[in-house]
Amino acid sequence: MWSDEAALDEATRRLDDWESSLAARAARARTLSAQVQALTGTASSPDRAVEVTVDSSGLLVDLRLDERTRRDAAAHTARQILDTTRAARADLLRRVTEVTTRTLDVDDPTAAALVDSYRRRLDPDQGTPDARR
Repeated sequence: MWSDEAALDEATRRLDDWESSLAARAARARTLSAQVQALTGTASSPDRAVEVTVDSSGLLVDLRLDERTRRDAAAHTARQILDTTRAARADLLRRVTEVTTRTLDVDDPTAAALVDSYRRRLDPDQGTPDARR
């Protein structure tokens, strides 16, 4: 099938390079997955009365309210919680972007797709109409 030994050697070398490349990409993907899963985003309201932390999927995992919120109207505190949660999600998106671009090449389409996926989920202004509910 192979007309000469050099062509066979070249084909074998290319297959080995391809296999090594796939193994390296898989290792980077595992590393990135573990790093992203460990991320959180945190933000505080401008007056520091509300502090919110979200986990790697953008879900609220910690809410701290300063005693000053007892004096504020409930609607004001609710607005602060929602605004601060959005800011914490923006912080998470920033962290995901940093980790992704540090782990994968900046021009890697996988990196762009991952960051875009997080952006759609975490930023309702960028996502689908369902994300605004």
